[in-house]
Amino acid sequence: MAVLNPLGMGIFFNVSYIDYQKLFMTFVFCYIAIIMKKSLHASAVIILMILVIQSCKKDKADPETDSVLFSEINSNGFTYYQNGDVLSGAAPSPHGSFKLRFNSIAAAALNSSGELPVGSSFPTGSILVKEVISGNSISLYAVMKKDPSHPNAGSGWVWGEYNIDGTALFSTGKKGNGCVSCHGESPNRNLVRTFDLH
Repeated sequence: MAVLNPLGMGIFFNVSYIDYQKLFMTFVFCYIAIIMKKSLHASAVIILMILVIQSCKKDKADPETDSVLFSEINSNGFTYYQNGDVLSGAAPSPHGSFKLRFNSIAAAALNSSGELPVGSSFPTGSILVKEVISGNSISLYAVMKKDPSHPNAGSGWVWGEYNIDGTALFSTGKKGNGCVSCHGESPNRNLVRTFDLH
């Protein structure tokens, strides 16, 4: 969501990943600056606060965690959803057609239909791998690992996307920014939308 600076200066910033406490403090500083009625000083305060908040929220790449997670998705013991059928991507997913697989921890949480029961959650250690299909081959891995205590967790999951060679396209260090908002849309089961869309 883009927000216009209260002084009408045309400065926009992205607040979709800013925590509300920092956003509230920014608006408090803006209000104080407006009360001061010193537009030059007010603009400087607003710009400074925006830069501070944005710089605090920039998540860094985490090559070590990226590498560990990629090695985990290449281990044995995964079970495919719907017998490994290729599923069509549902809007607004950026991934397109895919196959979905679960590690043994995640698979143990599924019911006899191979789905997570409504209202249930995956246990810690669950790994879900979306194998994005282009033509007849895998072009991308989109991965979720349930690990609420991990420093890179976003909404209880560690999120990553990889080329087939293991190169991280979306680092786990981004904490799911850009993933959580879509996965959190309704319907979802513990941030997994596939069960209700396919």
